[in-house]
Amino acid sequence: QVQVAESGGGLVQAGGSLRLSCVASGSAFMIISMGWYRQAPGKERELVATTTRDSTNYANSVKGRCTLSREFDKNTVALQMNSLKADDTATYYCNVRAALSPTTNWDEYWGQGTQVTVSS
Repeated sequence: QVQVAESGGGLVQAGGSLRLSCVASGSAFMIISMGWYRQAPGKERELVATTTRDSTNYANSVKGRCTLSREFDKNTVALQMNSLKADDTATYYCNVRAALSPTTNWDEYWGQGTQVTVSS
């Protein structure tokens, strides 16, 4: 199994910055990707940013304001969010896609979520 632990988040004024961190641990054979999703009240969960060893993808709504960084040897990923807006208010979830063995397909693992609130 893979455990996903998040840290960061909190309350910030519009225009401010926050950094979210995530670490994956456990018995994964290979981590395929790590990233962040978010879910605002009454809305579906949506991609914020995700990274593999080959590429990093950002939602259009955060491009230019957010940077995703990953340390492959430590299985950690961090999301630096700048110029935050009220629309960024949501619960942010770390997502890990990992295969537990060379012969199994990957599965998804989620953190418990961390709240980001941006006051206008």
